[in-house]
Amino acid sequence: MIIIGLSLGMLLFLLASGLTLIFGMLGVINFAHGALYMLGAYVAFEINRRTGSFSLGIVAATLATAATGYAMERLALRPLYARPHFYQLILTFGFILVITEAVKFTWGLGYKETPMPDALAGTIELFGSTIPVYRLFVIVFGAVVSIALFLALERSTFGMKVRAASSDAEMVQILGLRAATIRNAVFGLGAGLAGLAGAIAAPLFPIELGMATTIIIDCFIVVILGGLGNIRGVVAAAILIGMVRAVGYTFAPSWVDVLTFSLLIATLMTRPQGLFSRPVRSA
Repeated sequence: MIIIGLSLGMLLFLLASGLTLIFGMLGVINFAHGALYMLGAYVAFEINRRTGSFSLGIVAATLATAATGYAMERLALRPLYARPHFYQLILTFGFILVITEAVKFTWGLGYKETPMPDALAGTIELFGSTIPVYRLFVIVFGAVVSIALFLALERSTFGMKVRAASSDAEMVQILGLRAATIRNAVFGLGAGLAGLAGAIAAPLFPIELGMATTIIIDCFIVVILGGLGNIRGVVAAAILIGMVRAVGYTFAPSWVDVLTFSLLIATLMTRPQGLFSRPVRSA
């Protein structure tokens, strides 16, 4: 149960981190994030089917969705930043329809399955329990990505530029940095994380059009609980939701959604800035 909860939590983190990264930098709530997750799963399936390489499928899915996100921001979202936010919401919702129709045209309506990679297909005995190796891989992989993302945003020059452009884009422009280029890179990175999550999820769940909306609800819950734009909070919230769902599926399957949404409602009523957001100190 713990392993299932942690693996689901890390999968949610991979997806939610891209969403909160885009919001934290651009102030855009990307409704099409779930569609990019779905696209990543289909691309990974196709590459795996053609080459038999699971790792190549992960790389291709990440790059394909990152390129899609790059084009979305550069060609469609950028002209709307000065307009009210509902223009961006409508546009990203429109991208859900476009991506879904493109996937439907390319792969059809039937379910697809990505086989478990041979090296990760077995089970191991751990603490007296039989645990799928792939779920351990998801946990370790998610932890590595979270550390890499934290270091990239907090300890690198790129992260410094991202934080600067997020807080004061005009000053960044005056200093000679292209805020538009930084925004574009961040949106592409966030979209790539969605595709990466889809590729990692492909061996665990059936690949179908509905996956664009099923997991994205949990993803938004994670982002709200963690605090909008807060990567540290997203890690903690993703693990919390993963464990809540794992415990719920084990002991009270019919109450899983009730528990999850009750946690969301309680958070919005008592701590709307997020359970894991750090308090802002007044000067």
